[in-house]
Amino acid sequence: MQKFFSRLVPLFLICLTVLSAGQRVSAEPGLKLPVYSTSYDDQRDPFADARAAIELAKSTQRNVLIEIGGNWCTWCKKMDAFLEANPEVYQELHDKFVLLKINVSDSNENEAFMSALPPVLGYPHMYVSTASGKMILSKDTAELLEDGQYSVKNWLEFIETWQANGNQG
Repeated sequence: MQKFFSRLVPLFLICLTVLSAGQRVSAEPGLKLPVYSTSYDDQRDPFADARAAIELAKSTQRNVLIEIGGNWCTWCKKMDAFLEANPEVYQELHDKFVLLKINVSDSNENEAFMSALPPVLGYPHMYVSTASGKMILSKDTAELLEDGQYSVKNWLEFIETWQANGNQG
């Protein structure tokens, strides 16, 4: 019996280490993100979310990255999957920006909100706003692609360029 426990304890410790490491990886971003940063929701008020995002950006000295898309958008899903698969990009994005996802879909085109922005060229479409609400970029995400896939290098360059203390274009 003692032999059994002497083998069980190291196995338990290995499992505990692996599980806790797995939790750290899956929770790598370790961020408590606002709901408006995590999903497209046709029921949300984009004006209220934008005000909240700007307030958060002010208090954390970040810019706001406004992502226009929807759950219907294949490239939006690919971008989300890319960010989940690349924690260094995900972490850097959320460290340097307040992400504001705005739903545009058949069920809610958010016309009043979208009419105040430059035209969308495709989905997902991104805008960068300063914490004071000044729009400084309108961008299709195609420039973040390399060989038809989102690129870590392109994303990190984008983040570096457009972060609050970056070159701003």
